[in-house]
Amino acid sequence: MVITEIFKSIQGEGTRAGLPCIFVRLTGCNLRCVWCDTEYAFYGGTKLSLEEILKKVEGLAGQGSSRISLVEITGGEPLLQPETPALAGKLLAAGYTVMIETSGERFIGTLPREVIKIVDVKCPDSGEADTFHEENLGALGGSDEVKFVISSRRDYDFARDFTTRYELPKRVRQVLFSPVFRDPEGRWPGLEARELAHWILADRLPVRLGLQLHKYIWDPAMKGV
Repeated sequence: MVITEIFKSIQGEGTRAGLPCIFVRLTGCNLRCVWCDTEYAFYGGTKLSLEEILKKVEGLAGQGSSRISLVEITGGEPLLQPETPALAGKLLAAGYTVMIETSGERFIGTLPREVIKIVDVKCPDSGEADTFHEENLGALGGSDEVKFVISSRRDYDFARDFTTRYELPKRVRQVLFSPVFRDPEGRWPGLEARELAHWILADRLPVRLGLQLHKYIWDPAMKGV
């Protein structure tokens, strides 16, 4: 497999935000979202075997009662690499709780059932609308999460209507509405979390406002966190 980085940090997003986590960031992505904050994972990387990846994860996780048990496979787009389901299976067999962060463009049904899928639905302002693989709706389970990254009122209206139309809160553990974080280099303005919160409250949506905690803890442009 081609790996951009493997590192230990605090989970920044979703219902497990704030927990220690090992991240395995795979190289490569076939989408080009306007607000992407991991463009460095598009190319390059290092080829590692599944056994080498597992060894690196185990070295970061530690042992005993202080062992970090949460692992997230991310990217790029991790499902572009055909060995990803096998990697997830090995991590599960080693006793880890395994999450995967995916764009929603690839079918998630190839993954082991126990993997927690965090599935994006791309909103219009991302530049990658209409890429969602609709068969993923049938592959979602009660431990999974669906995420919308929102940069405008247009994005919010799309996310609200999609959530309602497909009754997402009944399908998954949590629906996440996450505001685009302002780009440190000024390439995009971002969306104020307060404004998104007002919209959610006004519509009484049963969704969770998701903030990227790691960008508040560390420099938003920092890698490996």
